[in-house]
Amino acid sequence: MKKLFMIVSAVILAAVLAGCTEKKPDPSDRFSDYVKLWNEQDFDGMYSYLSTEAKASISKQDFTERYKKIYGDLEISNLKVSFTKPKEDKQKEGEEATYGITASMDSIAGPIEFGHDAFLVKEERDKKEDWYVDWNTTYIFPQLRKGDKISLSTQTPERGEIFDRTGNPLATTGLVYEVGVVPKDMEGQEAETIAQLGKLLNMVPESIEKQVKASWVKPEYFVPLKKVSMNDETLIAELIKLKPVQTKKVESRIYPYGAAAAHLVGYVGKLTAEELEKLEGKGYSSGDIIGKRGIEQVYEEQLRGEPGVQIVIKKDDGGQEVLAEKPVADGQPVKLTVDAELQMKITEQMKGEAGAVAAINPKTGETLALVSSPSFDPNQVVFGMSAAEWKSLDDNPNKPLNTRFNKKFAPGSVIKPIVAGAALTANAINPADVMNIKGLKWQKDASWGGYFVTRVNEAANVNLERALVFSDNIYFAQTALKLGKEGFSEGMKKLAFEEDFGYPFPLQASQLGSLDKDILLADAGYGQAQLEMNIVHLAATYTPFLNGGNMIKPILLLDDQHGQVLKEQAISPEAASTVSAILRKVVSDPGGTARTAEIKGYPLSGKTGTAEIKATQGETGKENGWFVAYNADAGDMLVAMLVENVQKRGGSQIPVKLVKNIFIEAQKE
Repeated sequence: MKKLFMIVSAVILAAVLAGCTEKKPDPSDRFSDYVKLWNEQDFDGMYSYLSTEAKASISKQDFTERYKKIYGDLEISNLKVSFTKPKEDKQKEGEEATYGITASMDSIAGPIEFGHDAFLVKEERDKKEDWYVDWNTTYIFPQLRKGDKISLSTQTPERGEIFDRTGNPLATTGLVYEVGVVPKDMEGQEAETIAQLGKLLNMVPESIEKQVKASWVKPEYFVPLKKVSMNDETLIAELIKLKPVQTKKVESRIYPYGAAAAHLVGYVGKLTAEELEKLEGKGYSSGDIIGKRGIEQVYEEQLRGEPGVQIVIKKDDGGQEVLAEKPVADGQPVKLTVDAELQMKITEQMKGEAGAVAAINPKTGETLALVSSPSFDPNQVVFGMSAAEWKSLDDNPNKPLNTRFNKKFAPGSVIKPIVAGAALTANAINPADVMNIKGLKWQKDASWGGYFVTRVNEAANVNLERALVFSDNIYFAQTALKLGKEGFSEGMKKLAFEEDFGYPFPLQASQLGSLDKDILLADAGYGQAQLEMNIVHLAATYTPFLNGGNMIKPILLLDDQHGQVLKEQAISPEAASTVSAILRKVVSDPGGTARTAEIKGYPLSGKTGTAEIKATQGETGKENGWFVAYNADAGDMLVAMLVENVQKRGGSQIPVKLVKNIFIEAQKE
């Protein structure tokens, strides 16, 4: 019995001792864990640390969803909640503990910082004591009391304008008429009014009816249908004859030069759901306006500016307190080197021909005009185009929505001066040497099988001058073979082939393609095979002829440095001088391929080209006509033009005539 008593006593003593040594809950440790979950935005986990009283005031679902919604709506990031654990916690023995915290975060309206006291209470749960956070809404933000709400307001910035070199607006914000109807005024004549509006506004009647019967519409409401230019006085006069029709002056993006600059400037439109998803976190909201193409798209960030944002706590008693605010920053203008009037004149000369034009100053590199034809009116796109109007543009065989000046095409014979410059620089040819070539076709040897290089004019003893003046394919095929694959490739790359030279408007890089076979190399020598160029690069490759062999970098932004050398000594000064003198004869010589471009008292130099687009030799394919021209004496403008589908219509003489007219018009200024 005594032994049993001793055993029981020992067990009791061990239990007592164990109880004495059991670690008491530490409030600072508990709060440290809570802060860690807060920084991780683990709101579910945070809820388990709340006191009984706090949990009674808000459910776990509401707690979690509120934090997530507030942090999501305000785009909270870089959250840092700081809590310094005290070296000696004197609050352990009590029933309550208080700790100071500091919180900092970034939001859609800028940084938010605050300090706050956190209160913990000791509670027993499941026969175990621990510390719990006596949470309330002030833990989210100290100013946020029960019943208060958070409001987010934005201020849209003024979009920056796009200007030409002289300050003419290419894209601006102005007033237009918003045309709409008041449903109650149509009573008894709905069908008739809708039919008349459909014709005047070029809208499908079903579309008008759908808008008029939208769920938000009440009989006395104004229902907007379409925007109309204030210059369209005839249309406005017809519209206001209809009793139910009303007009309002509203702001809209306007493009004063219309179709002439559409591909260059682009247009704006409402943000799509897909675009909004891609731009998440960049301050865009549903319904915002964004650049859709052209300079409007390329310089969207600069033009758009920064929306003003204000986070306000609306108090339950009717007052309010600003939590964070970011002032609106209006968009900045984009100034281009283009001359809007020249852009307009070139567009008028094209008369809807499918093609592209690049006009540059060969000394400074400034882009004076960049035209894609045919075009479309960006104002109609912004004001609202019907499905039928879009379909008409899509179905047009000349593809007016297709931007051509940034695409690459086979250049044909306009590459011959470039090849000549490269060959002279490499000493692969001597300008005085002649190639005794008879007949209209030639092949290197029998290994070419049935493939021949052909030319238009039969001539023997062809030297460089005659080859350029009469545009002899065979001469330049042989020149390419003399250079060899490596030499040809090196010569072209000295002229920025297969290179992104930092042009602001994205361009497809000019390519050499495969040169592995002699046939491909020979054909590349006169601008065929797989060799392709964009028209801006083509224009730039002619600048060495006016700059002692240096290739000038083409620029589009007015503030960019003028006269930048893209490729120093792209060709030798001697080669530049030799070829440039011959290019004058291409125009002035009675037998020159560009003789019809001759202007009395205005010495044009240039080179024509016709590129055949076909799968095999012998078949009839598509032909594109080219002409590059400049006045070496004036040295202030170089024009490169592409006209598509010139077969059986005059070939390269079509762009020759148009470019001549452009220079004539330019002299009148």
